[in-house]
Amino acid sequence: MPAYQRQGSVPPKRHIQFRDAHGSLYAEELFSTKGFESVYSLLYHLRPPTATLEVRDWKRPRIHFDLNQPLRNRHLLTQNSHNENDAIEGRVALLGNADITISVADVTKPMEYFYRNVGGDEMLFVHRGAGVLETPFGDLAYRAHDYLIIPCGTTYRFQPASPTRVLVHESTGMITIPKKYRNEFGQLDEQAPYYERDFRAPLLGPPKEETGEYEVHVTNSGRDAIYIVQNHPCDVVGWDGYCYPYAFNVDEFAPITGKLHQPPPAHATFEAPGAAFCAFVPRLFDYHPLAIPVPYNHSSVDCDEVIYYVSGNFMSRRGIGEGSITLHAAGAPHGPQPGAVEESLGKKSTDEVAVMVDTFQPLMLADAAFDLEDKDYYRSWVAEPVKA
Repeated sequence: MPAYQRQGSVPPKRHIQFRDAHGSLYAEELFSTKGFESVYSLLYHLRPPTATLEVRDWKRPRIHFDLNQPLRNRHLLTQNSHNENDAIEGRVALLGNADITISVADVTKPMEYFYRNVGGDEMLFVHRGAGVLETPFGDLAYRAHDYLIIPCGTTYRFQPASPTRVLVHESTGMITIPKKYRNEFGQLDEQAPYYERDFRAPLLGPPKEETGEYEVHVTNSGRDAIYIVQNHPCDVVGWDGYCYPYAFNVDEFAPITGKLHQPPPAHATFEAPGAAFCAFVPRLFDYHPLAIPVPYNHSSVDCDEVIYYVSGNFMSRRGIGEGSITLHAAGAPHGPQPGAVEESLGKKSTDEVAVMVDTFQPLMLADAAFDLEDKDYYRSWVAEPVKA
């Protein structure tokens, strides 16, 4: 995590009596990861978070995935997806494997219930829109180009203030900052393209004191339930620790540039088991006098590459628009399309914004991906025939 955080009221020592002004004990909750072996936080509730009135079945539709068969590069026109709903019911799954599921959501409705994913971390990229992520740790305001990192098991509600397009990554493991950016003490070092100040933690307000019946939708690796709890999930008076949701805006990313074209690891933002994330942001191009600004042809021999296009001029791609997703599959070479190299020569900078994830196990396609596919994309590298 970026740094230790402490908000609200906490006792001087952990695991000791901590009482309110009337002498009632607060309920301490250890929010831990990997059992007790990794990052954790301690939260202090007005009342125990364990008071469950009822557990109901949540008949959540199962996602059906098919192999990328025949194996080829694909282009998904997610801008044509119009499943407008809240941030959970509005998710349209597109790609996935045992490590990650990638979806889009067009969020037009606030969540009237809480949600908790206990199967792994989530990372939401906000293409456009603004609003608030409500959590027991406090409210985390979001805006366009924000990454929202939500640790496994976090209870939350996604509340849009304006229509919001979100790219959703559901990991089966922990999403972290690349080790290469951290020194031996965990601090971001001088070569990192961001700094601790660039990360935003939730802001804890007054605790929600009311009791009643609150609905929490819980999912864990295909097992689903609806919990009806007695105490408001956001009744926290204080917390501290290293495990909490946070935001990072890619506009704060300081791209690493060089004399020659930099490979994707230079644009790394986060990593997770089986996945590596990158961000491509406005930047100066290479300064060698004979530099070629666009990426060179590349054979991804051991990973699938997924790029979500956000804004700007995607000069190495043809037929790509905002909201497009390209899947460049292991075994299928890809690179600049015909004419892109020549058109790029002499350009000094780019205004593109795009986010990428490489996966190290093959990605499968959900039903919606086939419905949204530009089926001729793999032919887009064929040069136009020369006219006589």
